[in-house]
Amino acid sequence: MDYVGQVPAPPLDRFIDDVYCLTGVPVHRLMSVPPMPSAHLFLHLGGPVRLWDSDPSVPPAVLTDGWFMGVWTRRFLFEYPAHVRLVGVHFKPWGMSPFLGVPASELRDRWVPVDAVWQRSVDRIRNRVGEAASTTETLQALEEELLARLTDAPARGLDLVRRTGLRLEATHGTIPVGGLADTAGVSGNHLAGLFNEHVGVTPKKVARIYRFARLIVSVDALCPVDWARLAQSAGYFDHAHFSREFKEFTGHTPTQYLALRRRFPAERGAPQDSGPMPAD
Repeated sequence: MDYVGQVPAPPLDRFIDDVYCLTGVPVHRLMSVPPMPSAHLFLHLGGPVRLWDSDPSVPPAVLTDGWFMGVWTRRFLFEYPAHVRLVGVHFKPWGMSPFLGVPASELRDRWVPVDAVWQRSVDRIRNRVGEAASTTETLQALEEELLARLTDAPARGLDLVRRTGLRLEATHGTIPVGGLADTAGVSGNHLAGLFNEHVGVTPKKVARIYRFARLIVSVDALCPVDWARLAQSAGYFDHAHFSREFKEFTGHTPTQYLALRRRFPAERGAPQDSGPMPAD
């Protein structure tokens, strides 16, 4: 498949990593996605997508139009249609907050139809981006829609969450979480409350996800992998804790994961985050 993404122009870049188009025939239709430091907006212009939560108590979903996904704290599975035509947004962990007007905690580990948040808008958005003559025009139309949805004044505490989130991003989650509140000049409980409102999870959970993401993108499946060294460089200093978290986030041990990576090499043009893997 072809993945074309771009960082949006200011001020959208404060909240969004990239907007993108994904088109073509997938080599692997069923994918397993671990927690990654982003939230998402998807607009499907092709066939339906099926999603399964790794929590067996959550029923699967079939999504045919557009949907939001908040920050995920556990893995999930999704199945591409036979031919993919998708327009999407990778929001920063705090990035959806100024566009939606609902607490981010309501979107944690959930998929929600666009029309449930932006009422009666999905057909208009799909028509606009669907009629664009080129990928460049499609992404421009998506940026204009996002800019129109961006609130003029930031919600209470969002600037503090953004500043703190940028520190977690820059340090790949290795900065001591206890010191973040001191630096921000607020209590730990107050900061956690703001993160729950604007991110959907606590700073500690965001740090865990950034740390894990750094580890995953550091894996070079073409070479021997020193898991102990990679884990330590990513901020894991307890091997048992690393092994438990790796299994929790991927569903595999490090050895099993590496075997999958070698069986299914990364597809050229795949999304920027290297976490999604074919479901074995």
